Amino acid sequence: MDVTRTVLGLELGSTRIKAVLIDENHLPVASGSHEWENQLVNGVWTYGMEAIHEGVQACFADLKRDVKEKFGVALTRVGAIGISGMMHGYLPFDAEGRPLTEFRTWRNTMTGPAAAELTELFGFNIPQRWSIAHLYQAMLNGEEHLPRLNHITTVAGYIHEKLTGQRVLGVGEASGVFPIDSAALDYDAGMMAKFDALIGKKGYAWRLRDVLPRVLRAGEAGGRLTDEGARFLDPEGDLEAGIPFAPPEGDAGTGMAATNSVAVRTGNVSAGTSDFAMVVVDHPLGVHREIDMVTTPAGLPVAMVHCNNCTSDINAWVNLFHEFAGAAGVKIDKGDLYTLLFNKALEGEADCGGLMSYNYLSGEGVTDLDEGRPVFLRTPDARLTLANFMRAHLLSALATLKIGLDILTKEENIPIDKLYGHGGYFKTPGVGQRMLSAAVGSPVSVMETAGEGGPYGMALLAAYMLWKKDGQPLEDYLENNVFAGAKSATLMAEGSDIEGFQRFLERYIKAMPVEKAAISAM
Repeated sequence: MDVTRTVLGLELGSTRIKAVLIDENHLPVASGSHEWENQLVNGVWTYGMEAIHEGVQACFADLKRDVKEKFGVALTRVGAIGISGMMHGYLPFDAEGRPLTEFRTWRNTMTGPAAAELTELFGFNIPQRWSIAHLYQAMLNGEEHLPRLNHITTVAGYIHEKLTGQRVLGVGEASGVFPIDSAALDYDAGMMAKFDALIGKKGYAWRLRDVLPRVLRAGEAGGRLTDEGARFLDPEGDLEAGIPFAPPEGDAGTGMAATNSVAVRTGNVSAGTSDFAMVVVDHPLGVHREIDMVTTPAGLPVAMVHCNNCTSDINAWVNLFHEFAGAAGVKIDKGDLYTLLFNKALEGEADCGGLMSYNYLSGEGVTDLDEGRPVFLRTPDARLTLANFMRAHLLSALATLKIGLDILTKEENIPIDKLYGHGGYFKTPGVGQRMLSAAVGSPVSVMETAGEGGPYGMALLAAYMLWKKDGQPLEDYLENNVFAGAKSATLMAEGSDIEGFQRFLERYIKAMPVEKAAISAM
């Protein structure tokens, strides 16, 4: 294998850091990963800086081992690299590059007052997880680090800067830092002026543009691997400096690329620790607290429904079943256990037989919850079977997403003719697809590469930068160079599944006071 004809995508996801190496046919040829978990520290969901550094290095080392085992060569150079990560959040630094607070991740719901005030000021929805909401909330709280603030970024932007020295973001990731003007492909100048006027009396030496990363669109050069960056990524010293980098993106943008969903009227659902649906739109929408307006990696406007909670509660129950199996003396691979339990859900009643689950490990903006408590409940006459139990958790993982999607389809008249799914929720063939199709009432397609998810999408964006023709749009490159012969499976739920999901959702909404009571009581 000629490693110079490969491209690397590395993504810092919520539960796993993963690297995917693709060849010149855009097919995955090697991968590496490192598992990690966020921590709730002093009421803040965070990952420590040391954990970020060690995780990236461990992931790359695992990729090197995979390349060596498969091809017998050392991974010394690739054609291009792209870094992506969990979207947005807050990473502030001083002039020497020292972090001023812990990394405040997307999972935090501590910025409600700031998000509400900025939404009113801009006439544009500012979600709680966006970087600008975190920055302004810090101002409202009078946090002492602000006079020393030099710049803010996201976790993808932070690692990209460590490797290249360039303080930049891809436009899709930047659209969750501050609203983007899709015509200018830059932060919205009018909104920036309003923000600077708002904070003008606070006496900071900086203005907003001073502290935000520079915006790049897909296909532009994002810098090159420095000597220091090469030593950081590969402490063993094999990796060579000089490798070109694509602009760093967020997991929303890489999900769009991985599912060929960057053209107008295409859409995808990413479902893992969090889940989000994205539809590329061709006209302005009204302001809805449940709908985020972001962009594709090329800068086209995207309507996004983002939910903080998806598979974490499912994972907890699978871990419990795995522990039980071990206690019973049964050895079963955890991946096989997921497959068994997901397939069991297909045998469940369409409305889960009276079982109900709330998967809220953390707060949830769509349903106005600042905290979460996972809850499982049932009526006395409910049919408590393993099939119904698993189906209840799979439907619960999509219920909040469905609430947001109904605003798009019913209030904004955005048609959803077909969705592409990717992420761990869809790893067991046919199961996640059928559940999502039942939720949205539309066909759901999953590509062969769906399990690779965001890091594969980031690798495709790096390949686009490296191999595109002059003037070739991203959507054309993906359609004709990458996915022209791609294999995918499309599934449409039966009418009984759709009706069953609707009954489940009606009970889910009606019983929501139970979740609120749990938060209050525990």
